[in-house]
Amino acid sequence: MRRVVVTGLGVVSPLGSGVKANWEALSNGRSGIRTIAKFDSTTIPVHIDGEIPEGTEPGQLDLNRVASPKEQRHFDRVTLLGLAAADQAMADCGYKPETEKEKARFGVVFGSGQGGAESFRTGCHTALAHGAMKISPFFIPSILINQTSGMISIRYGLGGPNQACSTACATGNHAIGDAMRLIKEGYADMMLAGSSEAALLLECLAGFAQLRALSTHNDEPEKASRPWDKARDGFVMSEGAGALILEEYEHAKARGAKIYGEVVGYGLSGDAHHITAPGGTGAERAIRMALDRAQMNPEEIDYINAHGTSTPAGDLTEFLAVKQVFGQGNTAMSSTKSMTGHMLGAAGSVEAVYSLLALQNNVMPPTLNLDNPEEETKGFNLVPHTAQEKNLRTVLSNSFGFGGTNACLIFKKV
Repeated sequence: MRRVVVTGLGVVSPLGSGVKANWEALSNGRSGIRTIAKFDSTTIPVHIDGEIPEGTEPGQLDLNRVASPKEQRHFDRVTLLGLAAADQAMADCGYKPETEKEKARFGVVFGSGQGGAESFRTGCHTALAHGAMKISPFFIPSILINQTSGMISIRYGLGGPNQACSTACATGNHAIGDAMRLIKEGYADMMLAGSSEAALLLECLAGFAQLRALSTHNDEPEKASRPWDKARDGFVMSEGAGALILEEYEHAKARGAKIYGEVVGYGLSGDAHHITAPGGTGAERAIRMALDRAQMNPEEIDYINAHGTSTPAGDLTEFLAVKQVFGQGNTAMSSTKSMTGHMLGAAGSVEAVYSLLALQNNVMPPTLNLDNPEEETKGFNLVPHTAQEKNLRTVLSNSFGFGGTNACLIFKKV
């Protein structure tokens, strides 16, 4: 089987736009959670979220550099965020296919959990208020899950496999893992893989609040996301996008590409348990499958980027699954969602970027706000409060989603 490496990264998140801004915030333990600015949240119990900082300064997202004002009116925000991350990843990899053969060997797998949520809401409101035939002609394309993968393909002329996946909060990891398999099996030499989410809307936050899944720690936003802490009361909802360029190893080596790491393991499973409540055996099986595919033993994993959303049930379920596989060992684990909040369908791809940056820099990002850990976690290194240096050879990244869908990736230094 062919080897697959990562040769380009792109990311937009509440920590900023671009790899540099995100890594500086992560490694220094800075939170991107703030009081909601996008809309009036007084009618719901949640007043905090993770919004991407926008503007023209370094580290801010400038949508005018992603698309023209006219294009911005035609695309949902979820597509604009995906294009922003894809543009960064393409620039970072230093390769643009020119010939028809090169284009046909470069594909896209890019997903989202909720797709064009804002466009769907706008279209419905327009139809109810002004009549169905007042809906925009761009309504249908803008709400499709695969619009972003299609637009990335069109922008860069990528004529290889083109698809999208939507597996709730596991979307990003599934996109990367599936893209890796396409390269391994010879369908492509390069793939742009990732996911985006832009669902910071009153209706969406209200829906999660009704599930009692969101934190209401409104007075101190930066302290609201607190994975494994006894005082955690839910996750903080965020927006973002992550994009990775996956490339067949010999193809990358031949062109002298910069290599962030190799994708060596991919595990996926279903809980077959409950639509919203996690089931630990599914997570454990996904982790073990990733290890099996990587032909690695648990003790060979140096660091785990956890799903770690800050929900009372989810955090412990994941921890117990990890403990079942790794025991107390030397493996460390942290949750970067303590800084970013939960980007839903974008979380896995953004955290894959973070995992590769941790691998490259030999630094494990911290778990913020872990002041009073659950008793079950005592003795396990959850990297509390501040980043830790460690010689990292391998990183496992976990993502688990509603519906009981699980996806785990293992990255290794080349």
